[in-house]
Amino acid sequence: MGDTNGQVVAGGNSQGNRLDQLNWPADVLIDKETDSLIVCDRNNRRVVRWSRRSGTTQGEILINNITCWGLAMDGQRYLYIADTNKHEVRRYQIGDKNGTIVAGGNGESAGFNQLNSPYYTFVDQEQTVYVSDRDNHRVMKWNKGAKEGIVVAGGQGQGNALTQLSYPQGLFVDTLGTIYVADSWNNRVMRWPKEAKQGTVIVGGNALILLVTALHRPLSTEQYIDLLYEHWHTLNLLDVFQYGIQCSDELIFLNLL
Repeated sequence: MGDTNGQVVAGGNSQGNRLDQLNWPADVLIDKETDSLIVCDRNNRRVVRWSRRSGTTQGEILINNITCWGLAMDGQRYLYIADTNKHEVRRYQIGDKNGTIVAGGNGESAGFNQLNSPYYTFVDQEQTVYVSDRDNHRVMKWNKGAKEGIVVAGGQGQGNALTQLSYPQGLFVDTLGTIYVADSWNNRVMRWPKEAKQGTVIVGGNALILLVTALHRPLSTEQYIDLLYEHWHTLNLLDVFQYGIQCSDELIFLNLL
């Protein structure tokens, strides 16, 4: 805390495909067992691992030829990766190059056994996979070993009603099965209790929303604010913003007004 400058921990050597470079990293998680970062290096179509130990100058490729967007890891260190081109989520054991399909994989469409541009994933303790099925405007739940998923949020077409979502992205599921989802084009975060037919807006609705999970992004609230400010300022999308914060043990919501 108190640092005015960040530290590059992966990439930082311009855009490219060398092992010391990244190209549009879309997601990252921490593998505590190996003290490393696992990065979805989207435009290089690979997932790479970067050690957090000092002196690290390049990453290593874990998985190649995958158009990844979202990453998750379960308690047994299985890696779950959403592939937006193949419209599927695969589970990988570290070191496995092929993986096993756990959601989608039956073409691009809206069937219960299909996905359409899956973005982010969440995996619970029972290895149930939740997927923000972005272009189907829904969140899907795939129980372990299931051949098709269950719509647990949205799925009523694109829109802004409480029964609808519009290009959902980041999501989190608490221990009660309540789903929190960033409803990106509706500029809101919604909460869907287990088996609910509609959600409730808990943040936004008329604002730009970023949903981050304290479990997967182990930073302090102040660090989130600093990073968020730097991000938007760099893109020149917002010169000045105000924020409202709601915190719990599991989630941090940032509401940009």
